[in-house]
Amino acid sequence: MSIQLGDTAPDFKQDSSEGLISFHEWLGDSWGVLFSHPADFTPVCTTELGFTAKLKDEFAARNVKAIALSVDPVDSHHEWIKDINETQNTRVNFPILADDDRKVSNLYDLIHPNASNTLTVRSLFIIDPNKKVRLTITYPASTGRNFHEILRVIDSLQLTDNYKVATPANWQDGEEVVIVPSIQDKAELEERFPKGYRAVKPYLRLTPQPNR
Repeated sequence: MSIQLGDTAPDFKQDSSEGLISFHEWLGDSWGVLFSHPADFTPVCTTELGFTAKLKDEFAARNVKAIALSVDPVDSHHEWIKDINETQNTRVNFPILADDDRKVSNLYDLIHPNASNTLTVRSLFIIDPNKKVRLTITYPASTGRNFHEILRVIDSLQLTDNYKVATPANWQDGEEVVIVPSIQDKAELEERFPKGYRAVKPYLRLTPQPNR
């Protein structure tokens, strides 16, 4: 059964390039990005893991931990990491789960027979500190993931969790946000949005982004 938004991310214990991972314990009070790869030594995934390593400071600033998954064993991961470090001019600084028994892949519904009945599809999950799944994306094998979009979604989730706002199309951190339609009381609007707002339509009210 596929994982839906708002579901609790399945917990697991699995070996990784950095030792045994008890997932919920490893996450602690952090946000998490869990992303899967069909196998080690695949070209698109090599670039993705390298770019993720380069985003270490960006993830840390948002209290996010990254963790990857591939169905190959730990020894293979260590050899692949050498290639990633060399070709992407970085150092992998997050664990890669060694899911050779497909335990995590089955928990997260990553084995799709119409793609491959033995390898994982390229899915990504954003998980909040309450261990709830907040975003899922599945990419085709030919298209590398857009990690700037992943960061943008995390910025939006963290902002909208704390304020009664939503983020409009193509929103970037620092731009105007949308006031949720459920707030109609004038006094509450003034209290929540002291910078004011502009009503394009009664249901479309834009306000400067609150401080995150």
